[in-house]
Amino acid sequence: MPTSKRLNVAVVGATGMVGNEVLRVLSQRGFPSERVIALASERSKGLTVPYNGGSITVDELKESAFKGIDIALFAASGDIALMYGPVAAEAGALVIDNSSAWRMKQNVPLVVPEVNSEDIRDNEGIIANPNCCAIPLAVILHPLQKKAGLERVLVSTYQSASGAGRVLVDELEEQTKAIAEGEEPPVVAYPYQLAYNVVPGGWRPEPGGYNEEEVKIVNETRKILHDPELRITATCVRVPVPVGHGESVFVETTEKISADEARELLAKSPGVIVEDDPHAKLYPTPHGVAGKDEVFVGRIRDDGSAKHSLVLWIVSDNLRKGAALNAVQIAERALEMGVIAK
Repeated sequence: MPTSKRLNVAVVGATGMVGNEVLRVLSQRGFPSERVIALASERSKGLTVPYNGGSITVDELKESAFKGIDIALFAASGDIALMYGPVAAEAGALVIDNSSAWRMKQNVPLVVPEVNSEDIRDNEGIIANPNCCAIPLAVILHPLQKKAGLERVLVSTYQSASGAGRVLVDELEEQTKAIAEGEEPPVVAYPYQLAYNVVPGGWRPEPGGYNEEEVKIVNETRKILHDPELRITATCVRVPVPVGHGESVFVETTEKISADEARELLAKSPGVIVEDDPHAKLYPTPHGVAGKDEVFVGRIRDDGSAKHSLVLWIVSDNLRKGAALNAVQIAERALEMGVIAK
């Protein structure tokens, strides 16, 4: 992205999977940085993390770390975001936070650049990066919303181990090896064995039988799409895949839109790739989209069980578009819009 501005960037939580991916995306996209610093807890101070073909040393996260920083990309826990987000904003940085801490705050924009980038202007120093399933869902629903209106959305997610962090990815690999060797697999990081299994839980329970992840997807999708009354529900499932979240989505629209029309519409939508030819065995899979930036959609078909309805299948890399990439795209868009001053 061509610009004369060179920005000082801080990545908070740089040693985690999303923090690592933020640094990778900044480098790959040539983000105009004068200086990039990696911040993490005191115990990570002095470690190195890869960046731009080399490495940078991790500094301790503390209030003084944000002096002179223009953009602070947070990839840490909600507690850290609540504690240090306002500190970074007060120091003059635009905070883009990947945790759930700020997403539903009324004065904090929740942004997917392909959908609601104008909301960036309404920030008071902090912008929230949405949930890893709400982002690709909004990218796909937005063109349908503009074309035909939305009445109802049912989504079932198939979420990879990396959504729960490196510890579950490592445990999934250990479990798979143990099973292959005829040994008892370790079960520590998650309530159930994930290898050779699917788990419809692992998130904090909420009232009514839902869990925290399902509530996030519902509330955040409504906020991103500016449709607080949208009828939407979600069921979230963890699957034994390292990277890449899938979503099976039923969409009931206000006006009729056929599967062929939806396929054509989505193929022209920003950030979307349509892979949809079942006869040629062409449909997106987590393995196939890992490391890629776009939201992939396939299995688009008319649904005869309800009026004006479609069924489709979405897959995206949850560490990239579901987290790090979307955050960097927010920063890029904020710079283009003149929201970041230097």
